[in-house]
Amino acid sequence: MKKVLTILSLAGLMAFSQAQVTTPAASAPTEMEITVGLTKIELEYSRPNKNDREIFGNLVPYGKIWRTGANKNTTISFSDDVIIDGQTLKAGKYAIYTKPEKESWEIYFYTDTENWGNPEKWEESKIAAKTTAKANKIPLDVETFSISIDELTHDSAKLNFLWDNIYVETKIEVPTDKKVMASIAETMKGNPTPQDYLAAANYYYTTGKDIQQAKKWIDEGMKDNKEPRFWQLRQQSLIYAKAGDIKGAISLAQKSLDAAKQAGNEDYIKMNQDSIKEWSKK
Repeated sequence: MKKVLTILSLAGLMAFSQAQVTTPAASAPTEMEITVGLTKIELEYSRPNKNDREIFGNLVPYGKIWRTGANKNTTISFSDDVIIDGQTLKAGKYAIYTKPEKESWEIYFYTDTENWGNPEKWEESKIAAKTTAKANKIPLDVETFSISIDELTHDSAKLNFLWDNIYVETKIEVPTDKKVMASIAETMKGNPTPQDYLAAANYYYTTGKDIQQAKKWIDEGMKDNKEPRFWQLRQQSLIYAKAGDIKGAISLAQKSLDAAKQAGNEDYIKMNQDSIKEWSKK
């Protein structure tokens, strides 16, 4: 019996010695992934709170390199080469450092991403790109430091920094047009499908390229479509109108309108009615 108790006591001590206290991080770790055009951007950083502290000019001194968050490096990675303030930033992963001033921030994309905070030795040769952005005062008191990627278009986005009453942004340009045009050229040399023709036509329309070519492609994509959907007919009508074929645009819009009514889609009903009314005046 004494032996059994000894074994149980040892087991209890072992279990106790292996227990660990788990608590939340003071600065919440955050990861995000977003696709801008055809380029994947990944962001990883920690988010400190203000906690009634004076932030810029005090906790974060003016004129000194800041790790732009808390704990280990704030990092950003790009699947393609991008443009920052006219500078080509190669595909890869970078640490984001900043140097806040009262009126503006310097923003650095640094090749060494394995530091806990600032590097022991700051090396200019490791700055892959840098830019200066205005420090905007806002009528808010933001408690938790935030970095976001917003204002998305096919070929750009804004990298935003927000904390306390300060908002800073810088533009990132991505090579969407170059990649899409290469894809279209390669596909059209082969055996394009109807969907390829439709996608190419829509891209030419939305980006203001050769609208007559877009018209040829959408006709090719639609020619064997026995039951075109209302949104396909709508897109075809818009391309016809932009190409100057108003009569054809009205005819297609009417077909789209009829199909939208059958499907009960009020948005497309209104859009087609508005377009027919507008184009009929020309």
